[in-house]
Amino acid sequence: MPLPIVAIVGRPNVGKSTLFNRLVGKRLALVDDQPGVTRDRREGEATLLGMDFRVFDTAGFEDEDPDTLPGRMRAQSEAAVGDADVALFLIDARAGVTPLDETIARFLRTSDTPIVMLANKAEGKAGESGVLEAYSLGFGDPIPFSAEHGEGIVDLFEALRPYVEREEPEEEEYELEGDRPDGPLKLAIVGRPNAGKSTLINRMLGEDRLITGPEAGITRDSIAVEWEWQGRPVRLVDTAGLRRRAKVEDKLEKLSAADTQRSIDFAEVVVLLLDATRGLEAQDLRIAAQVLEEGRALMIAINKWDVAENPPSLFQGVRAALEEGLAQVKGLPLLTVSAETGRGIDQLVEAAFSIRDEWSKRVTTGQLNRWFEKAIEANPPPAPGGKRIKLRYLTQARTRPPSFILFGTRVDQLPESYRRYLVNGIRRDLGFQGVPVRLTVRAPKNPFGN
Repeated sequence: MPLPIVAIVGRPNVGKSTLFNRLVGKRLALVDDQPGVTRDRREGEATLLGMDFRVFDTAGFEDEDPDTLPGRMRAQSEAAVGDADVALFLIDARAGVTPLDETIARFLRTSDTPIVMLANKAEGKAGESGVLEAYSLGFGDPIPFSAEHGEGIVDLFEALRPYVEREEPEEEEYELEGDRPDGPLKLAIVGRPNAGKSTLINRMLGEDRLITGPEAGITRDSIAVEWEWQGRPVRLVDTAGLRRRAKVEDKLEKLSAADTQRSIDFAEVVVLLLDATRGLEAQDLRIAAQVLEEGRALMIAINKWDVAENPPSLFQGVRAALEEGLAQVKGLPLLTVSAETGRGIDQLVEAAFSIRDEWSKRVTTGQLNRWFEKAIEANPPPAPGGKRIKLRYLTQARTRPPSFILFGTRVDQLPESYRRYLVNGIRRDLGFQGVPVRLTVRAPKNPFGN
């Protein structure tokens, strides 16, 4: 049974993201004193005194033209209220009721969604008058609350319980999600600002779930959305655009970049989205290297293919630049898509599932060492200083990413070129094409060393 949904709404900077973080028990949403930090709807699973529900953190309502960025943000917030079982309407008790609060209240009174009034920042005497003013908005008794300090939690629980509490379904036993081969594909979309990441995800979902527009850097939070592709679950993550570190001066942009890094850390497959009108730039290679360094499976997708000039030449140029700039991983999947028309999206998701399988694959020790013996026979290790390096055996230590340990004597003197020879052979011959492969060397301890 799906969890009930609670939407958090209010004008900018009343503490919606702080409340969201408290309910989900993690700092998932970016929080800052600057108003308007949240732009897209963020979702999370929350627990309040043992009561479970899904919670939506929304952008602050602003009374702007629908075609402007604030107007599109407001449309997302209104959609979140429509999808919710109950909405929490926050005001700032210290600031009192503002004209914008009254505008939001008029919209909420036209909605069929039940509303719970929350006077946030009500700790101390400074918020008392704001709590009393909240009665004028017409939603019954406001709850004095402090999202920062957790005051008023019990009252919030009692107010939400009629809309949220449901009969518990019978429990089923599951393995840990990360251990299930059929678990959701965790797919993160990264790239430079304005490459079309949010537009691509909207096209996948078939709805305007994320705010898009010509302005660069609209997305600030990393937004996770549950999706299903041909009956297979996918967790899509849209991320903030990544610029060169020297150009990242704004505090919020630094927070967004750190949030994107966390999204890469928790992804299985990362799609680096390029802009066909700009080609492959040095910053794209830096982002790709960052993904590979984290050990994630990486794919490259060229977006806006429907408006690309001289597509064959562009594709070959990008392929050549990838082979040269990312020599540590050969054969990265390179695809073309159009977020505007939907062209190439099925091929992209199918390739993502396929590369996850390679990234998660384990080779038996027997198969691995049969290959290893042939590799050594074809190209014996060197003998620096006339002393032979003896390689004994190879084993796969872990998956995701595939990691191998090489045992032998004097392996600390094994040249980097020979390590690359082994890694490239593993990738080519054992089915790890296009995924990062890690190789560690280890020598057995010498009992007479002391």
